[in-house]
Amino acid sequence: MKNTLKVHRAIKNVTQEELATIISVTRQTINAMEKNKYVPSTVLALKLARYFEVTVEDLFMLEETD
Repeated sequence: MKNTLKVHRAIKNVTQEELATIISVTRQTINAMEKNKYVPSTVLALKLARYFEVTVEDLFMLEETD
């Protein structure tokens, strides 16, 4: 699964650490998601979408191999 977290963070001018604090996860979790090494839970995906004011589908996209 691909994502656009890094792009949305840049638009909001928020660091990985700041986003992690807001969403109540570790900075390492944000980093792993941005590197496509971690697939978030439904709850985490919804929290991120709410924070960025976008749909979950705007943040996360399935790849053909998923």
